[in-house]
Amino acid sequence: MEGKGYCLGNFYESAKPYIAMICLQFGYAGMNIVTKVSLNSGMSHYVLVVYRHAFATAAIAPFALVLERKVRPKITFTIFMQLFVLGLLGPVIDQNFYYVGLKLTSPTFSCAMSNMLPAMTFVMAVLCRMEKVIIKKVRCQAKVVGTIVTVGGAMLMTVYKGRVVNMFWSKYIHLTTPNVAVTAHDADKDWFTGSILLIIATLAWASFFILQAITMRKYTAHLSLTALVCFMGTLQSIAVTFVMEHKPNAWAIGFDMNLLAAAYAGIVSSSIAYYVQGLVMQKRGPVFVTAFSPLMMIIVAIMGSFILAEKIYLGGVLGAVLIVIGLYSVLWGKYKEYKEKEEEILEQVKCDQNLSVMIEDIEANNQVEVHKNEGKVMYVPAMAITAPMPQQLPMLALEAPKNIK
Repeated sequence: MEGKGYCLGNFYESAKPYIAMICLQFGYAGMNIVTKVSLNSGMSHYVLVVYRHAFATAAIAPFALVLERKVRPKITFTIFMQLFVLGLLGPVIDQNFYYVGLKLTSPTFSCAMSNMLPAMTFVMAVLCRMEKVIIKKVRCQAKVVGTIVTVGGAMLMTVYKGRVVNMFWSKYIHLTTPNVAVTAHDADKDWFTGSILLIIATLAWASFFILQAITMRKYTAHLSLTALVCFMGTLQSIAVTFVMEHKPNAWAIGFDMNLLAAAYAGIVSSSIAYYVQGLVMQKRGPVFVTAFSPLMMIIVAIMGSFILAEKIYLGGVLGAVLIVIGLYSVLWGKYKEYKEKEEEILEQVKCDQNLSVMIEDIEANNQVEVHKNEGKVMYVPAMAITAPMPQQLPMLALEAPKNIK
């Protein structure tokens, strides 16, 4: 029983990063659907970004203040500048451009374009020397090929549609929600502009992951880092909104879909996502974290078919298959790399243990020699006592004749 419990514990520990990232993709998928409905209803994406990060800051800041009050590092000028750039890349550039692209296209198309994230992150990680590519090794070949296949699947979804694939639930959904389908069709009009904006947003998102991994090496308080990034993003988003949005009524928000979109995106997709991604990134690296993003596209395609009555095309299905194959290839390469690092650490530990044993043996032998030498020294005083004896004998011999006379 103890052996089974130990095996289950090891399996759970090794599976935690995978479970966390899959759950995050479901959270991101829900955010795409809710945000699409909110943007179609007329909410300003600039205001949505502000409210989103205000909710995120309010959700994560109390935990950071209480749980990390003793371990929070000091903020130097370098760390402050990194936090400033993180707030600019994530909340301001990435999300504003992504929301505009989402409004001009569709949730499925936006997720498909975001599938370039693993490729961009992998290239940037190689350039920043956070990932090593030894092309002779199979695991490196798997990561490179998987990245290419993933991007190819995303591009296939974008370029080729094909015939409509009717799911068994499609006729019921389309008949009960015709107005939603028309609204979605009217909103998805400027695909080229939306595609360019989505590419810029994905590049900013990849840069955010790389800089977050670099910042976490010096600023080790993860909750505080997340809270500071969200707070910095809130301030920067407010400044951008005042410049870009001149209608005062754009800030109005009530108990409706707009409030749900802001709260959901802030709590789930910003505060929780930033924190969980940081924890996983510290153990497995940014490439591992971004490799799961293609799953979001598949989840959104299914959810969009249910909620927004989006049509699923043959190109989308084929692209999804390629994306899953590429994702599996990248994760397999990362798994092999992780196992190699574990083996290197174990070998290093064994070498250290052998070295410590050798040092203990040498110290033990030295102690034995010292004890032996101490035993020899015990005879030295006896030699000192007996040494003067030959000097007294001649003196007695000289005095003896006087007594005879």
